[in-house]
Amino acid sequence: MDRRDGTDRAYDMVLFGATGFVGELTARYLAAHAPATCRWALAGRSLDKLERLRERLAAVEPRCAGLPLLPADAADPEAMRELAESARVVATTVGPYTWYGEPLVAACAEAGTDYLDLCGEPEFADLMYVRHDARARETGARIVHACGFDSVPHDLGVYFTVRQLPRDVPLRIDGFVRSNAFFSGGTFASALTAMGRGRQMVRAAQERRLHEPRLVGRRARAPLGAPRFSRETGAWALPLPTLDARIVRRSAAALPQYGPDFRYRQYAAVRTLPMALGGAAAAGAGVALAQVPAVRRWLMERYEPGRGPDAERRARSWFSVRFVGEGGGRRVFTEVSGGDPGYDETAKILAESALCVAFDPLPKTAGQVTTAVAMGDALLERLTRAGIRFRIADSR
Repeated sequence: MDRRDGTDRAYDMVLFGATGFVGELTARYLAAHAPATCRWALAGRSLDKLERLRERLAAVEPRCAGLPLLPADAADPEAMRELAESARVVATTVGPYTWYGEPLVAACAEAGTDYLDLCGEPEFADLMYVRHDARARETGARIVHACGFDSVPHDLGVYFTVRQLPRDVPLRIDGFVRSNAFFSGGTFASALTAMGRGRQMVRAAQERRLHEPRLVGRRARAPLGAPRFSRETGAWALPLPTLDARIVRRSAAALPQYGPDFRYRQYAAVRTLPMALGGAAAAGAGVALAQVPAVRRWLMERYEPGRGPDAERRARSWFSVRFVGEGGGRRVFTEVSGGDPGYDETAKILAESALCVAFDPLPKTAGQVTTAVAMGDALLERLTRAGIRFRIADSR
């Protein structure tokens, strides 16, 4: 691995997509929490919007008045190359990633630049592995997808839970997700894109399996569970076919401490049976509607990326992911919880992940890696200090 020397880079970190809704929240978090020595810049398609954002940041944090601005279009490979070569770390909020993400991934893999995003799109993650993992390993670039609510609370929540269980034994962990929050326009667009690309998603997963090395002597699985009533949480559990469980499985495959035979299942936790039935029906309808391009476009236009709830509504939002882990005769109940998942906490997680990769001593990893593999304890400590709670609820 020949990680390119980043000491000659202009910036420690670049935030791409800074003028979007979650992008601006991330910029605000960095303005308040990045160390004074951090050399960072704002990047996006519109210089005018970047200038207005810098003015808003400087009104709160005067030191931001001189923040460098980097106009760049996600569809321009040359602009993405220049962006990647200017920084040690690039964090991007520009989605849906299936449409807009690959040029930046390719540029970072080629330049040996660490890349982080908010991708919750399985197809994109699989295609980026097939097309760019090998080159990223050669240059030393870390390609880390899903550095927001998708999928850090789940990935690090399982990582935290595994630490409470015996080593070298089969482990079984179930995660139960609850929240009262709204999706962002960008998240809604990404979800619709994924739901409308079922065949492409299956093909990408199959192609990834042809390229991924087989796990020898160990097993790591993330099967889709069946709907059921969970006595452990007192709620109805609906299986969630999201990227989160796949990320957890990849962490388990890469880290020996997950044991010789690991299984993870993820559910939405719903308090009442009518709500569970209604949620399942709504999800099925959403998948069906997303198959019709005209309907999909109409839905996206109703709730465009770049929009989201105001600060008062976000302040009332919360999330909780409860984990039930078993192994070696021990059973443990853990929880990861925090505030508004789709916006405030996602911005916090992305910003802290970028700071972690830029400044913390980390394992020597490269290629497409998960947050647990790339950052592990360092990110867990950062997020705990930032107010996201990781706790042991009970053990037996």
